Amino acid sequence: MITIDAPSYEQRKLHRLLLGSIAPRPIAFASTVDKDGNPNLSPFSFFNAFGVNPTTLIFSPSRRGRDNTTKDTFDNLKEVPEVVINVVNYQMVQQVSLASSEYPKGVNEFVKAGFTPHESESVKPFRVKESPVQFECSVRQIIETGDGPGAANLIICEVLKMHINEAVLDESGEIDVLKIDLVGRMGGNYYVRTNGEAAFVVPKPLAKPGIGIDVLPDQIKFNPLLTGNDLGRLGSLDEFPDHPMIEKQKLQKFASEAEMIATVKHLIGNDSVNEALTILLAFYK
Repeated sequence: MITIDAPSYEQRKLHRLLLGSIAPRPIAFASTVDKDGNPNLSPFSFFNAFGVNPTTLIFSPSRRGRDNTTKDTFDNLKEVPEVVINVVNYQMVQQVSLASSEYPKGVNEFVKAGFTPHESESVKPFRVKESPVQFECSVRQIIETGDGPGAANLIICEVLKMHINEAVLDESGEIDVLKIDLVGRMGGNYYVRTNGEAAFVVPKPLAKPGIGIDVLPDQIKFNPLLTGNDLGRLGSLDEFPDHPMIEKQKLQKFASEAEMIATVKHLIGNDSVNEALTILLAFYK
C-alpha cells in the first residue's frame, strides 16, 4: 500500500487518482439557462441522489483546475437557480461527451451535440428529449467549498417533476436496469455500461439479519478456495441448515475437497446457497 497526504499532494495527480478510485459515477447531464434565457448543456460526474423527503440531488460543476475559472453551468445557476438533470444512457453517451467540449459562452450545446430541447413544465431550462429520465429541479442551496483551482461547488437541488420514458419500465412500473442501459464515468477516458455482465444481482438480507461470516466453522471461514463473495453469500443466510439435512448430505461423497468446493461455488452462483452451506457443513463436520 502507498499512502498519500492529500492536502500536500500534486493536485492534478490527486484528481486522477480520485476519479480512478471513486467509480463508476453516475452522470448528471445538466441543462441550465442564463438570465437572458440562453441554454447551456453539460455533463458532471460528481453527482448522486441524497434523499426523497424532499427529493434531493446534488452535483458539482467544480472550478477549473488549470485556471480557477467557473463553468457556465455554475454561472447560470447563480443567475437562474433552476436546472434539469437528465440521466445518460449508452445510446446518447457519445453526444454527451461532445457536449462536454469547452465551447465559448453562448454556444448552444443542444445544437452542437444534436440533442432535442424539450420544454419543461416547472422550470425554465429545457429537458433533453433523448434522455430516458429527466428531473426538473429548483436549486435550494449552493455551497462553494473553496475558491481555489478544483474546488467543488455543491448544487443542492430539489426535484419538482420527474419524467420517465415508459420504454425503460418493467411490468411493475419500476425502472428496468437492462432497458435503461445507463452509463457511468470511470477514470481517464473510461466509462462503464450497466448492461450485460456488468449488471448483476446482490441479494440483500432484509427480512432477517444474516448469520454472519464470523459464526461459520474455521474450515469454511478461512478456506483459501472460497472467496470473500462466497463467504458473503453464506453469511447472508438467515439461519443454518438443520441437522437432519446435514446428516443426509453426508451420504454424498466427493472425490476431493476441490471437487466439493467446485460444487459449492456452482450452487452459490445459482442461488442455492442453503444447499451449498449444507454440503460444506457435512464435508467438514
